[in-house]
Amino acid sequence: MKREIITIDESKCTGCGLCIPNCPEGALQVIDGKARLVSDLFCDGLGACVGHCPEDAITIEKREAEAYDEAKVMANIIKAGPNVIVAHLKHLAEHGQDEYLKEAVGLLKARGIAVPRKSGAAAGGSAALTEDRFPSCPGARMVDLREALAPSCPGKPGAPTRPTSPTQSQLRQWPVQLQLLNPRAPYFKDADLLIAADCVPFCYPDFHDRFLKGKILIIFCPKLDQVGDLYIEKLAEIFKNNNIKSITTLHMEVPCCFGTTSTVEEALKRSGKHVPVKDVTISIKGDVV
Repeated sequence: MKREIITIDESKCTGCGLCIPNCPEGALQVIDGKARLVSDLFCDGLGACVGHCPEDAITIEKREAEAYDEAKVMANIIKAGPNVIVAHLKHLAEHGQDEYLKEAVGLLKARGIAVPRKSGAAAGGSAALTEDRFPSCPGARMVDLREALAPSCPGKPGAPTRPTSPTQSQLRQWPVQLQLLNPRAPYFKDADLLIAADCVPFCYPDFHDRFLKGKILIIFCPKLDQVGDLYIEKLAEIFKNNNIKSITTLHMEVPCCFGTTSTVEEALKRSGKHVPVKDVTISIKGDVV
């Protein structure tokens, strides 16, 4: 099967081993002075190790690889002890991997092993984890902001609120950059998508209320992001695995920015899905063309 998985540039890798403790799944080892991916089965492709490589030798690519196997990963993790169990459950929860999380919790219970209370996994959901012994990249940590935007009921204890301001943020999730997004994040289910070139919010002053309100945001630069086909494949995976209700593409009037639209169109074609698309162009003066 073709899926996202890490790749290691041996010319950059110094064999420092800093990536090893940050892969609780046990997919990495230092062999012959270089970090190696020892088995596709153990790599979930979520990239917990990426931000811990001082040489930028680890990246994520999409290629033919064996399917990730949570049961085999848990067999190794249980042997490694409770700290590694916590790190693994934390890793799954932060990336919204609810199905793998439930499977991992079920395997622990089946072996009579207590589920760490602070992992947020006891209920089988991707609750925020409070353990800070295994830090992850805060820029890539998935955050669902939809509840904070829901209308609050006056006088209701615990009602979600957000400070008022002349222009309230309408952002419903984090991260927003396509390269960091998890295609199986829960906020993509039944979503209306806004796919925007990343210059647009700087040019259009009413971006939040006019375009972002009620939508899940994806941004990228069709000219400068040197990822090519990977963006098309990731968008296709988002379209294919979620019931996307609508798509709005938003880009600048400059010629290179129209690649936003063509990228979305090709991704839709590969996904085999038919989703209504509204295409909007913004001038460099900040007007809707």
